[in-house]
Amino acid sequence: MVGFAVFVGIAVVVHGNVNAIVILRSLLGFLTGFSISSFSMITNDVYDYEVDKINQPSRPLPSGRITLGGAKTYAIPFLLLGLIAALTLGLLTLAIAGLFAFIGWYYNCSAKKSGLFGNSLVAISLAIPYIYGSIAAGNYSVNLAYLLALTSFLAGLGREVLKGIADIAGDKIRNIRSVAIAYGTKNTKLLSALFFLAAVVSSTFPIVFGLLGHAFYVYVILILLPDAIFLYLPYRTLTMKVDVLESLKLKSIALLGMLLGLLADFAAGLFV
Repeated sequence: MVGFAVFVGIAVVVHGNVNAIVILRSLLGFLTGFSISSFSMITNDVYDYEVDKINQPSRPLPSGRITLGGAKTYAIPFLLLGLIAALTLGLLTLAIAGLFAFIGWYYNCSAKKSGLFGNSLVAISLAIPYIYGSIAAGNYSVNLAYLLALTSFLAGLGREVLKGIADIAGDKIRNIRSVAIAYGTKNTKLLSALFFLAAVVSSTFPIVFGLLGHAFYVYVILILLPDAIFLYLPYRTLTMKVDVLESLKLKSIALLGMLLGLLADFAAGLFV
């Protein structure tokens, strides 16, 4: 998903002018996003080993399919591969990739315990690839990619806050002060719903600011489905029973909305 978001960031700034250099930059950008997000996910599983024994025992580490030592061995090559790919695109892309990797590591080892701040770091990690793609393509100005990144940030933040309800039991073991633990499930549901609604509002910004060009109708049509999902989620979130399975189900629906939004963004990027 992260690597594909880099493609979107590139697509919205090259305006269909695809050549060998753009293809090479796209592949290197995808490799950066994929590798560093893989590093972050592996380190997350390492740090969450004890928590996942309770919250998600079927995951590779707690289920015993992969050892802790094996997971750590996989993490470093992914990190190095991502940083090398970023370096080939320039020093600025290397700096952004390094920041991306640091955020992932810092969240996993420490910031996860800080509740909304930690949730925000995860959401930032979902937004960065759009901006990274734009810069990887050689565009250093604020453009459509930044607005798409904003929508991704808000949707991701809503999903992360909601996820805290499902993780209460395991989070208490690591003394994670999630929104659900610190402020209660009722406030958590309300905050998550507000972020989902904010994502819908921000998805209209490319239309309002006239940044879509020839992609106007493509974007308007394709964004309807993910927006419908994120309008549905606040209702379901506010009316749901406080239940682990229900919150996990809504988290999966939110992920579906984000994936459909990503596809809409990419399709629009091809026509901008």
